[in-house]
Amino acid sequence: MKSAPPQIWNIAVKAFLILLSSVAAPWAIYAQSPEVQQRVNEIRESSAKNKQALASYSWNEQVTISLKGEQKKVQHFQVRLGPDLTPQKTSLDPPADPPSGGRLKRRVVAKKKEEYTGYANQMKALAQQYVPPEGNLLQQAYARGNVLIGPTGSAPNEVQLIIRNYLKPQDSMTLVLDTSQKQLLRVQITSYMNDPKDAVNLTVQFSRLPDGTNHVSNLVIDGASKQMNIAIQNSNYQHV
Repeated sequence: MKSAPPQIWNIAVKAFLILLSSVAAPWAIYAQSPEVQQRVNEIRESSAKNKQALASYSWNEQVTISLKGEQKKVQHFQVRLGPDLTPQKTSLDPPADPPSGGRLKRRVVAKKKEEYTGYANQMKALAQQYVPPEGNLLQQAYARGNVLIGPTGSAPNEVQLIIRNYLKPQDSMTLVLDTSQKQLLRVQITSYMNDPKDAVNLTVQFSRLPDGTNHVSNLVIDGASKQMNIAIQNSNYQHV
């Protein structure tokens, strides 16, 4: 029996994938539709605009690190964006008390602290690669057909974009957009550290300042393998 030509086979596979996506998510619009491109452009433009606007602000950041459900550290910073629009932080906490106990105990405590602090810093560095979304990476995901769009079901002016393979293979990022304000409301990210087994989940909430500037108000990072949680709260925005 003669096999089907490759062109017919490719068309059949694509049709099957489209049908499968419509069954799994009947609300979704797939790949390079005009609406997807429009929403991607809105997010790109608003993210760039908000980052520039935030350069004229300073704000307070509270970072709470918990390990296996036990709070380990709370830090407070004053934050400003530098000339390159990357965050510059100044600690608002008093110097830490020197460790107590004998030399061996201090060494053990210091080693454990170094281990979880190092992993926490890696988690925060990963989060910075996703938040806020980077315009070029969004456009690349759109060009590859890795974006689905549809309503959230929460409000008529909300849509969500589900992006696959945004930064790493098999990661996922869901962006919820207010279409009337053209601003992000929240973001949900499923990613990992160096190994896909080392899963990291991020939940981001955005808020608006009186002048309309959008900013990250809450960010929660969960490191599943280490059972580590980092909760970041931003507040007290002031013009500088």
